[in-house]
Amino acid sequence: MKIKTAISTLAVSLCVMAMGWTQEYQGESLFNGENLDGWEQHGDEKWYVEDGLLICESGPKADYGYLSTKEFYDNFELTLEFMQEADGNSGVFFKSTFEGTKVTGWQVEVAPPGKHSGGIYESYGRGWLIKPNPEKESALKMGEWNKMTISVMGPTVTTWLNGVQMVEFTDDKIGAGKGAIALQIHDGGGIKVKWRNIKIKTVQ
Repeated sequence: MKIKTAISTLAVSLCVMAMGWTQEYQGESLFNGENLDGWEQHGDEKWYVEDGLLICESGPKADYGYLSTKEFYDNFELTLEFMQEADGNSGVFFKSTFEGTKVTGWQVEVAPPGKHSGGIYESYGRGWLIKPNPEKESALKMGEWNKMTISVMGPTVTTWLNGVQMVEFTDDKIGAGKGAIALQIHDGGGIKVKWRNIKIKTVQ
């Protein structure tokens, strides 16, 4: 009887530990699937929630638009999924600040095929810092769900798209940066991108 009790107790303990590991791996959800709580809109483009998805869409002005977290994040691993419709030109910003639709910070590119998704761009600064090697461009699945992972640890940024490491880049300016995470809709009009499962694991 004691042996059965011990085995049962061990099984429960292992289940609890496994649940803890799963929760730790999943991280904190930045999007609740219901509304835009915790986010701040910049510009007049469309950001809305539909069927549990976060959607950005060009508005009448066809200008740049951003949706940023209200919190700032330094060292983290961010995972999200996106599906591009129409043009699909967007991006994921990190350590970024905003004055209207002028952004200071860095972008991990989300763009149509052959347009360097997963590369790193510095807005209103040095421009392209690093692009993926051409053979990695095929990692993007236009019109399907794509999973992107962005690791920012001090000055080093590493990106993955559908399990393929796209770039790794180390830069002291990024290391010293402070700011929010944000999603972008590019100017030009005719753009629609869907987002889901936006989760972050922070590192002290």
